[in-house]
Formats: sequence, C-alpha cells, structure tokens
Amino acid sequence: MRIFTLVLGVLVATAVVNAAPGNPWDFVKGAVQGTGDMVRAYKDMRRANWRNSDRYFHARGNHDAASRGAGGRWAARVISNARETVDRLRGGSAADSARDQEANRWGRNGGNPNRYRPRGLPSQY
Repeated sequence: MRIFTLVLGVLVATAVVNAAPGNPWDFVKGAVQGTGDMVRAYKDMRRANWRNSDRYFHARGNHDAASRGAGGRWAARVISNARETVDRLRGGSAADSARDQEANRWGRNGGNPNRYRPRGLPSQY
C-alpha cells in the first residue's frame, strides 16, 4: 500500500509539474501557499463565528490564494469545489452552494472580498 501511495504521489506531482505553464516549481510553490491561504481563511471563519460572514471568508481565501499565481488559483478552485461537494453531501442546499461558489469565483478573479463583508465583523478579519 505504501508503494502504491508513493507511486501515485509521484505521478500526480509529475503531472502537475508538466502541466504547469512557465516554471513548474513556481506553480507548485503557489499551490502550496494558496492552500495555506485557504486554510487560514477557513480557520478565521471558524474563529470569528460571525453571522453571515461565510461568503466573505470564501472570497477572501480565494482572493489571497489566487494572488499567488496559477498554482494558487488552481488550489483555490480545487479546494473550493471539494468543500462545496462535501457541504452538498452533508445536506447543504443548492442555493447556499451557488452563493458560496459565486463568492469563490469573485475572489479568485481578483474581486475585492469586502463586497461580502458583513457589518460589524471585527477588523482583525
């Protein structure tokens, strides 16, 4: 099983590196940093526990990750889509998912996340 996991990991990494335009390591670096941006936005959302702030944190995480370049945009898209798929499998509504995906695309395409910022959300976020 360990060998299979290792081989699969090498194949995925090779595919990513070969598919990336420009310097492939820049893509990988952006993907790793973008993943960190998405995790930070999620943790901030959980910590803030602020009503109607979900879309703000979606937009912010995607915006921050996409600012890392192609790898960050890729990571933001993959993570956002996976998160929405899990939410839907857990019984989330299609309307909520569509609103979240709109905020994800807004942030990923360079839109200002403050468009979705709820009133009163502490400035640390």
